[in-house]
Amino acid sequence: MIADINFYSQPDPWYKKLFENLVGFIRLVDWPLLMIVSLLTAVGFVALYSAGYSFPWRIEGQMRNIAVAAGAMLIMSFIPTKWVRNFSVPVYAIGLVLLLATLLFGVTIKGATRWLDIGVGRIQPSEIMKLAVPLFVAWYFQIRDESLRWWDYIFAGIFLVLPVALILKQPDLGTSILVFCAGFAVIFFAGLSWKILASMVCGVLVCIPIAWTMMYDYQRQRVMTLIDPSSDPLGAGFHTIQAVIAIGSGGIAGKGWMNGTQAHLDFIPERTSDFLFAVYSEEFGFLGDVGLLILYAALIFRTLYIACRAKTLFERLVAGAIAAIFLMYSFVNMGMVSGILPVVGVPLPFMSYGGTAFLILGICCGLLMRISANSRKRTIPVED
Repeated sequence: MIADINFYSQPDPWYKKLFENLVGFIRLVDWPLLMIVSLLTAVGFVALYSAGYSFPWRIEGQMRNIAVAAGAMLIMSFIPTKWVRNFSVPVYAIGLVLLLATLLFGVTIKGATRWLDIGVGRIQPSEIMKLAVPLFVAWYFQIRDESLRWWDYIFAGIFLVLPVALILKQPDLGTSILVFCAGFAVIFFAGLSWKILASMVCGVLVCIPIAWTMMYDYQRQRVMTLIDPSSDPLGAGFHTIQAVIAIGSGGIAGKGWMNGTQAHLDFIPERTSDFLFAVYSEEFGFLGDVGLLILYAALIFRTLYIACRAKTLFERLVAGAIAAIFLMYSFVNMGMVSGILPVVGVPLPFMSYGGTAFLILGICCGLLMRISANSRKRTIPVED
């Protein structure tokens, strides 16, 4: 009997472990989300190639940005949301400290103090807060879930207003809007009363005259240019006028890829970044715009679907905030390019050139992948 006992267990073959890991990874991926993001990125790269074919370094740079964002998405999809929740507090605190340091010791370029020199390069701390603020506010509501009171919404509002005020001081209206919307989305999804929300909207409307007096000259000029771009056609209104001409000249089916005249004759400024939508509209027309809107709508609804299926309050709030980020990025960019919103320098998600913006979006997608995986039954260990 003793001789029949096997004292040594045989290790699994390497190919079996590789197969199990591959199956685990495939089940971890939210394929509808990945398909939508991949389509948007591909469409954006096609449009950017046309807009920036005379700037080959932009095309190469965008390829690097996409690769970095994909790597960030892959890494974040494997990080447990519990770790993300715990790290949200120090990241928020560090972000506030960096914003204060930027205000006191920041580098000023073209009248804006948005960058901090750290010796080996410059960083823009406001970009950190696009994710740090909603994560921190979601963490706060998670720990207060069992004893949530009305004053918790006030505290959450303070946590939101502090970084937004510091970013406005730089000044950076576009980033402050995005940070505010992402953080406020968390407060709203945490159960903010519609009555309180209506009161806040009325308060904002009443404060508009006061806010107008507190705005910087260039911000007031942007609002006036929105009302009448032709008042300064060669100055502040040039961007809007040329973008609207490009969108209108695209017609129903567009002029065809690489055949847009407004972009290729250098009439559209910042055509590879903030105004890429004008290049896309001119070349692919109204039908192309409708297809793009469908893709963004699918992205937002898929994100909300993931939020509804999330297992914890923190995951639901984070996914809801990411949906708000996708919505605000796309709405504000298309709105300013179309001339219905002031020009505030917001990139079109997954399309416009930009390293930091792509990295943030990649991290958001990785978080969504993890939250989606947690909401489904797995054969591999996942964090709840």
